[in-house]
Amino acid sequence: MKLKIFVSVLIVAVVGTIFLLKSNDNGGKVMAETKSNKKVLVAYFSASGVTAKVADKLAKATGADLFEIKPVQPYTSADLDWTNKKSRSSVEMNDRSSRPAIANKVTDMSKYDVVFVGFPIWWYREPSIIDTFMESYDFSGKQVIPFATSGGSGMGDSGSIMQKLAPKAKVDNGKRFSSGVLEKDLKTWASKWL
Repeated sequence: MKLKIFVSVLIVAVVGTIFLLKSNDNGGKVMAETKSNKKVLVAYFSASGVTAKVADKLAKATGADLFEIKPVQPYTSADLDWTNKKSRSSVEMNDRSSRPAIANKVTDMSKYDVVFVGFPIWWYREPSIIDTFMESYDFSGKQVIPFATSGGSGMGDSGSIMQKLAPKAKVDNGKRFSSGVLEKDLKTWASKWL
């Protein structure tokens, strides 16, 4: 009698284990959190460190590679003085053809499916160095999503400008974030492209 009970319990345990394993194989039965097969890059330019912090959180939230867009000539505080019409950033932003040189390159852009591009908002749009970045690679067939930091300015025409610079990509309008955005909020926002 004890042997029959033991065998019955053993059979139930084995069948139950097999059922659980089968139902968790994502065969459409149980939806578990899965990682996307898309290869993701978070590329960013940060003049003061604010965008760098958001980019780092976004890369962690999405499991993406992280790439800093570094200018050949780093920006000084004087360069960033938007109240001075002769400051470097003011001159660059007033000249739509300005393309500040980038000191480094993404090793293999072709391997990425999704590219998040981060920057501070300058004069209601992306800094000119982002235009340099967009023209430096073939974004054909890639999803490009801008994200920005700003004290209050919106994205402006950044998405449409970036789309014109990479016409074979699908460029989203993007979103502006505060410096204190949480990693979980970035993950939720980014999930629609992953």
